[in-house]
Amino acid sequence: MINNFEEIFNTARQSIIGKHLPNNLYVHISTLTYLDNILQKYEEEGRKLVNNINDFTLVKFNLEEAKISYLYYPDFDSNPHPPLVKSIVVNIVEKTSKIIHYNQSNNPPILHRKETFVRVEYPDYFKFKHLTNIEEQLGLLDNSRYIGTQTEWQQLLTDHSLTFIDHNLVCNINNNPEEFIKIDRHKAAIHRNRLSRPVNLALEAGLFSDETTFFDYGCGHGLDVKIMAEKGYKSNGWDLYYQPNNIFQKADIVNLGYIINVIENVAERRESLVKAWSLTNQVLIVAAQVLIDDRQKGFMVYGDGIITERNTFQKYYEQEELKTYIEQVLNKEAIPAGLGIYFVFRDEEKANNFRASRFHSKVKTPRILLPVKKFADYQELLTPLMNFYTERGRLPEKGELTQETEIKTEFRSFKQAFKVILQVTNESEWDNIADQRRQDILLYLALSRFGNRPNIRQLSPVLKADIKHLFGNYQAACFLADEMLITLRNLDIIKGICQGLKVGKIFEKSCLIHLNMLDSLPTLLRLYEGCASRTIGRMEGANLIRFYFNIPRISYLYVPDFNSKKEPLLRTTMTIDLQDLRVKYRNFADDKNAPIIKDKHLLMVKSSMV
Repeated sequence: MINNFEEIFNTARQSIIGKHLPNNLYVHISTLTYLDNILQKYEEEGRKLVNNINDFTLVKFNLEEAKISYLYYPDFDSNPHPPLVKSIVVNIVEKTSKIIHYNQSNNPPILHRKETFVRVEYPDYFKFKHLTNIEEQLGLLDNSRYIGTQTEWQQLLTDHSLTFIDHNLVCNINNNPEEFIKIDRHKAAIHRNRLSRPVNLALEAGLFSDETTFFDYGCGHGLDVKIMAEKGYKSNGWDLYYQPNNIFQKADIVNLGYIINVIENVAERRESLVKAWSLTNQVLIVAAQVLIDDRQKGFMVYGDGIITERNTFQKYYEQEELKTYIEQVLNKEAIPAGLGIYFVFRDEEKANNFRASRFHSKVKTPRILLPVKKFADYQELLTPLMNFYTERGRLPEKGELTQETEIKTEFRSFKQAFKVILQVTNESEWDNIADQRRQDILLYLALSRFGNRPNIRQLSPVLKADIKHLFGNYQAACFLADEMLITLRNLDIIKGICQGLKVGKIFEKSCLIHLNMLDSLPTLLRLYEGCASRTIGRMEGANLIRFYFNIPRISYLYVPDFNSKKEPLLRTTMTIDLQDLRVKYRNFADDKNAPIIKDKHLLMVKSSMV
């Protein structure tokens, strides 16, 4: 007989599975075997009291009384907001049950946020989650009083001229859901006077070399093609509306920038991604709109996307949903380069080099303190060796330095040559550089744990050499990286590190620093930020970053006049919840009470509590 109800209730309250309400925990039938053993046995006891029923969809655990409810939603998968058909309430103590039928009710309870009841592995999890986010963006879920039952929910939809096709929220133009909506897809091509952000990020990341070729799939007015050609790269493009007669050409780097989100046909959307990948020799850039826009912009929903005021379709992805979509279609890992922007590499070794390069912090070559004659005589020859050590944190291996023959002719080995360098520089500065490069690699390896961490054979020769010299072997480096990830879970440690910083502004639950100071922060904070930026991406233009130490959360702040005004105004924020990777965006551009960044000099020096 079960009588440890307090333990059961506490276990249910702490469950990471299911939807939590103040006095109840709801879980989907598919999650039962993943619950804590105590809850599994408790639920099995309840089911025995009603002859092991199997026509139920959700289980509701009452957290105040020894009661379990079995809720039947036969249309759970197919209906975006399924009505409750039957409820069986079981009293464990009294060993009684009560059945309530809703199939004849004119106003049955309905479900929202279906993704909260299931695990992320559930087949339709992302479909459910995407719909919830669309509804949140439109403010449909703001008031729980108007959404709990079918009649109130339908009235809310009618008031907004909305209806559903499958899990797609659509707008009834002139209240006629059957009316065909003609999408002016070509109007989505925006006039710009500078390089698009996706291509610019690829350029900044060093993906282009002298001989790199470029093709813009869906080039619109052709500005990216024009600018890249002016920079000396062989560039071509194609666009269905503006350049339809151009031929498709293979290229080293192909850009599919904000194309898949303006295609309303799902099959055609997939075909465009596959076609662009077939043209790619080295790297495919994929960019799409993601769910960060605020609801005041007057969007109307259409299909699984949105009709804007320009009558163009926009498919709004979640960042993780976009990554999953690309990877499912191409069977290749999509590496986030920015919010809504991914790079997909043909070659896994080059992909790993790119991942590692993003954690390569900026360090300065130690300055010459007191030049001695021997060094002065060979300074020109030894400078490349100094630069190499600054870049890699170690001495070169055979074949890694162009000047190898000349240096070894004079000094017999790199080690002997470096001894001359140490005579005129501070040795501790070189040690610090090696340690910085060690921390850079640990960051890369730690964050690779969230994807597919490469095996040693998938690393480039240069990275293999770095790991051998700085860690001894790959296993040791991975072990240290994993230990760092474990430490990151302890927010008290994060709090202590933040409060001990020599830069930034400390608040009760967070600290704020300038983004330029990121490379100088302790490795654990860089890892904390990396969990956000390398999974979701940083907000464009962000110049401040907020580390929370009461909950796992990172915020990026854009303050356009930070350098020019004494007390600049905050323009936009993007907050990433690292528990569910939910992104929240806020724009203060038209807000008369926009937050003011005061005492901005404190973002560069140690501050007290404010």
